[in-house]
Order: sequence, then structure tokens, then C-alpha cells
Amino acid sequence: RAQNRPAKLYVYINELCTVLKAHSAKKKLNLAPAATTSSEPSGNNPPTDPSSDPNAETTGSEAPRTRGSRRQIQRLEQLLALYVAEIRRLQEKELDLSELDDPDSTYLQEARLKRKLIRLFGRLCELKDCSSLTGRVIEQRIPYRGTRYPEVNRRIERLINKPGPDTFPDYGDVLRAVEKAAARHSLGLPRQQLQLMAQDAFRDVGIRLQERRHLDLIYNFGCHLTDDYRPGIDPALSDPVLARRLRENR
Repeated sequence: RAQNRPAKLYVYINELCTVLKAHSAKKKLNLAPAATTSSEPSGNNPPTDPSSDPNAETTGSEAPRTRGSRRQIQRLEQLLALYVAEIRRLQEKELDLSELDDPDSTYLQEARLKRKLIRLFGRLCELKDCSSLTGRVIEQRIPYRGTRYPEVNRRIERLINKPGPDTFPDYGDVLRAVEKAAARHSLGLPRQQLQLMAQDAFRDVGIRLQERRHLDLIYNFGCHLTDDYRPGIDPALSDPVLARRLRENR
């Protein structure tokens, strides 16, 4: 893929690194020592009835969730393929000016289907017991070391790397994070210094989040209709129908 589309080489490297990190974390969890108990009864410890054990129900509820059945996974994969096909069909459909005020326009239908597709993909990853990370730039964690106080840096870093949709905190969010860190760790900083620190952090965080969004947009802008686009190549040279239509529209 990298040879066919060298412009997206960085995206493919990110995808590979994300998958390797996910497999590495999963391998570490599998290698962790599990608590084992002997199943053979001894003379001093007679076997107990599971129904008489008050902790049996609690232990069962705390057991890790098992993987989904093959039938569940296959059904979700089929539904995922249907969503992808419908999204491609909506992307290929023309959108005219009369649909701009339509609450059920093709553009809004596509947006709703994409949100459902993301939820469905997350559920499928849960059943397969695998990571839902896709390698996008927007999923990369942003480290923050903008102040001289590590406690404040950690609090701001947690704020800007919250799980879920990409969030852009405002000045009030950053100020509250700085104040909580200062109060929790008894930094003894005056309020004016906290406000100046929050202002500098807000500007720094805003620039870095904006750069990440912009880079993610560059790598993911467009749809399958633009995948074969090559700069400097006129598609009308190889498509006589398109060339004729362009001449008619002059």
C-alpha cells in the first residue's frame, strides 16, 4: 500500500505502530501470573459446596468477559459490510441545493450511518477482544510538559487526552484543572499565578490540539471517490465521457 500511495506513508506507519502496541499490551496481560488454586481436596481443607460460598456470586460477576461467539462476530461483520456499502452509495449520490434544508438529506444520512458504524466497530472489537485503535493521528496521546510543576502537567495531560471523541477544552476547563492540581498537592500558589499559568497552558494546548486535528484532516480527508486521485494527472485524459461533459459545461 505504501508503494501505491506514498503520500500516506506516515498513516500506514502509524497504523502499524498502533497494532504492534496493542499486541504488545495484550501479550503482557496474558503473561501476567494468574492466581491458581489447587482443585484437589486435602485432609485439613475439605471441599466446599459452591452454592454455600457467599463469595461465589461475586467472583462470578467479577470474572473477565469472554469473547463473543463466532455467530455474533459473523453477524456484526455482515452488518458492518452493509453499512460500508450504504455509505459508499450515499457518497456517490449527487447533492443539490434543494437538499440543504432537508433534515433527511443524503449528507445527514451519511453522517448518521458513520456514527452507527463507529459504535458497531467498537462492539465488534469487544467481541473479538482486540483494540479498537485505527492508527489515526487523532488517537495519538499528547504529552504535556508546559509548566514547571509535574502535578499540574499530569492534570492537564489527562484533560486533553480524555477517551472518547476529540475534545477541545476551553480556558475554564484548563483553569479548573490547574486549580485542582494546586489544591490537591498543596503547591501554595497565588490565584494570579494560577491564572497566568492556565492562560499559557490554554494557548499551548490549543495550538497542539489544532495541529493534531489539521494533520488528521490532511490524512483522512475525502472518501473512496478520491482514493485514486494523483496530483498532476488529468482524469479527463483517460475518460472520454468526462472530457465530453467538461467541454459541454464550458
